[in-house]
Amino acid sequence: MSEKTEAVLRKEPQADYRITLDGRDLSRLIAPNLISLSLSESRAEEADTLDLVLDDSKNTFAIPKRGAAIKVAIGWVGETLVDKGTFTVDEVEHSGAPDIITIRARSASMTEAMHERREQSWHAQTIGAIVSAIAGRHSLKPAIADALAKIVIAHIDQTHESDMSFLTRVAKRYDAVMNVKDLRLLFMPIGTGKTASGKALSVLNIVRKSGDQHRYHISQRESYAAVRAHYHSNGQGKRKSVIVGGENNHNVKVLPEDYATEAEARAAAEAEFARTQRSQATLDYTLALGQAEIFPELPVTVSGFKAEIDDTPWLVKKATHAIGEGGFTTALELEVRDDPVSERHRSNFRKVG
Repeated sequence: MSEKTEAVLRKEPQADYRITLDGRDLSRLIAPNLISLSLSESRAEEADTLDLVLDDSKNTFAIPKRGAAIKVAIGWVGETLVDKGTFTVDEVEHSGAPDIITIRARSASMTEAMHERREQSWHAQTIGAIVSAIAGRHSLKPAIADALAKIVIAHIDQTHESDMSFLTRVAKRYDAVMNVKDLRLLFMPIGTGKTASGKALSVLNIVRKSGDQHRYHISQRESYAAVRAHYHSNGQGKRKSVIVGGENNHNVKVLPEDYATEAEARAAAEAEFARTQRSQATLDYTLALGQAEIFPELPVTVSGFKAEIDDTPWLVKKATHAIGEGGFTTALELEVRDDPVSERHRSNFRKVG
């Protein structure tokens, strides 16, 4: 084997990216001046964020205006880059010496208007109708899982509450993902391993040697045997409750809100029970070679750790892709994967007068 061939085989993979600002491709201008790029994708109500840190010691860059649109794709040289969507510049800082520009941007469409408080009552509306109405108000395209879209909410008030906060509350009640990503308002069940359209997600298989950092954590703090939710019986006004969980009720978490119907109380109890089960074990893991195609809600299996870790089905809660001096890495926050409304949960549902 020639020295040239050996050099090619030894060559480390190189991170690659494409960054446009208001439609102008700045990748070549940024390349020699990039200190770091960090892109965090979260399942929660918080916006996906992009952080760019640039060397401006040669006065290369103009300070971008707040509200400017940044479109980002990341990956490896020689491979197709993964489009990570459009972000809106939210914060800019110029510091020195040496001069550095730090830019923070949020998911496009996670606008200030979505955080403005408003008053509205929703009566006898499906989740699909509610989400679609709010999406339309902000020029977003709704993407709602069929299983959630058909659920009818008897009555719910949005009192001095932003659309973002309100939808987050509804999502929590039904153990759903609510987020805005690239002009789409997403609303889908957590941990089902499917997209909003029902397409199955492929399972990501991770081996321990693929990374150099991990942290496995078990907590009994949220280890409840059951969850109780109260509702008012129609006509009688009598306060009743439902319990979801194990057979013994010595360690029961009681939800503070009273619900309008038995069905809504049951959904809330099932959602909270599923949440407590997922949060009992977590795994943080950093891939030495980043994988841009990883995103929240992707199902994961791992191997090469302790048996308890390897035997657990995992779910991506948050993914942070970072490009800098250390190359391109992907840090994952994983939680236990389970069908949030499994037959096991349904069989443990009880109504209490």
